[in-house]
Amino acid sequence: MIILEFKLKGKQQQYQIINDMIRTAQFIRNKALRYWIDNQNVKLADLYKQCAVLAKKFEWAGKLNSMARQASAERAIFAIQRFFANCKASKPGKKGYPQFKKFTRSVEYKTSGWKLSSDKRRLTFTDGFAAGTFKLVGSRDLHFYAPDQIKRVRVIRRADGYYIQFCISVERTLIGHPYRQGCRDRCGAEPLLDRQYWSDGAQPTPSP
Repeated sequence: MIILEFKLKGKQQQYQIINDMIRTAQFIRNKALRYWIDNQNVKLADLYKQCAVLAKKFEWAGKLNSMARQASAERAIFAIQRFFANCKASKPGKKGYPQFKKFTRSVEYKTSGWKLSSDKRRLTFTDGFAAGTFKLVGSRDLHFYAPDQIKRVRVIRRADGYYIQFCISVERTLIGHPYRQGCRDRCGAEPLLDRQYWSDGAQPTPSP
């Protein structure tokens, strides 16, 4: 898995819509955490169902893509799992009990709710918020990767603007350079032990 990051270039109204998307994701995450606090034996599937209930109950929550709502609920379950893992491991100090978020700065989509242009220089959000099309500013090239390799799309708000991260599923393989491998073999510790020493009479003497 690799992450490629671009800066989103759009209009001020579009940035305001992104802020609404982020606030909605924070609302879903906090509601999922509250559901876990109020009930017992809550699983991830139960939180997914709760997301559907919230989408029907609140019209503005239903505007967020269904997979984005599920990703927000996953954030809550990850915090819960981390808390139980710390308790099980008897970690000293505070165990990190899940807290409600107040200043969330990102929203995460999965494989739907967004669409890349044919030249892969622009991205359009297709969910109910209808944030529109943004220009991708960056030096990375998405042409090397197929659309089905992009598993997650994360929108992040920072002090200097709005950014987007593409989480791409690829298998990374490191192939050693033959010349470097040869240098490693010739210059390693063991070959140095086999070198010969030169005596005072300029005669080679094998190392002991």
